[in-house]
Amino acid sequence: MGLTLEDLNYVPEMPENVKNIVIIGAGGIVTGSHLPAYKMAGYPVKGIYDLNYDKAKQAAEDFDIPNAAEKLEDLIALGVKEDAVFDIAVPASKTASILRQLPDGAAVLMQKPMGESIEQAREILDICHEKNLTAGVNFQLRQAPYMIAARKLIADGVIGDIVDIDWRVVELHPWHLWSFLFGLERMEINYHSIHYIDCIRSFVGDPTNVYCKTMQHPKMTDLSQTRTSIIMDYGNVLRVNLHINHNHDYAPDYQESMMKIEGMKGAIRIQLGLILDYPTGRPDKVEYITDDGEGWRELEVKGSWFNEAFIGTMGGLMKKLEDPSYHYMNSVEDAYHTMCVVEACYKSNAEGGTPVEYGR
Repeated sequence: MGLTLEDLNYVPEMPENVKNIVIIGAGGIVTGSHLPAYKMAGYPVKGIYDLNYDKAKQAAEDFDIPNAAEKLEDLIALGVKEDAVFDIAVPASKTASILRQLPDGAAVLMQKPMGESIEQAREILDICHEKNLTAGVNFQLRQAPYMIAARKLIADGVIGDIVDIDWRVVELHPWHLWSFLFGLERMEINYHSIHYIDCIRSFVGDPTNVYCKTMQHPKMTDLSQTRTSIIMDYGNVLRVNLHINHNHDYAPDYQESMMKIEGMKGAIRIQLGLILDYPTGRPDKVEYITDDGEGWRELEVKGSWFNEAFIGTMGGLMKKLEDPSYHYMNSVEDAYHTMCVVEACYKSNAEGGTPVEYGR
């Protein structure tokens, strides 16, 4: 028996009145996370479309969706009729062409990344502005219950001013689940570490510079990159470091999936269990320590990244539609800043480090 919305003790901000949803794409992320989350939240899904009609039809049957559209234009017409939010979950390179087909003034939540390059991200942002779309990008990790809990601890002053963030991922990732990733020039940061970059931004804002190296592994040469190191530069007080290794094929004993935030008065440590043995995952864990001398203690947090975080990205968009002055943390404008950081990472990787001078 899964969790219900009432079970969650750290709940994302929700609209007073939910809106209908129509979904473009019926892949694993939709059937495995979007639809279960929307069902938990009570968000009504009125229709679904996929290039593979059988997949759309199966998703409609599995989740009691009244309409499985055979054509994209039929799904869009249904969305207009139902005054629905358009939920786009397709490969990032296809997002812009779909946005152009939506009616002006529509509400839309698109799957991350926001394109596969900064040029595609700018195109998406321009389309959203030209068509006056109320738009968000599904960077849902910042909406996970344990991130909401951490944000509250920080807002309450429990750990003081943040001075250090470490993100460590050491595991063996099942990349075969996403066949479209094979052959892409830009892979690991665009489709994985982007989550961590975006989540860090939600805590401490935009870095001024980045230092990055992203690379292949000899055992996984069909993918352009599976290991990444990133320093996000916030000046001389706040240190932010990401250590990502998806090729740790040596039993689960020393696998890691951890974010640690240190402040002047204490620290928070979050284990993101989903990444350990994905997609089954292992338990999440939130711990914190303060300067009261009582040591580390665990904070009970119900719910996880998948599927509960998907409630907040859609719910926030609906809340924005209710109140245009509401600060929607997953707005397309904020997401564009994440894409700017990602682009800087790839630029840093291409330009290389400072040569070491060994001469006398």
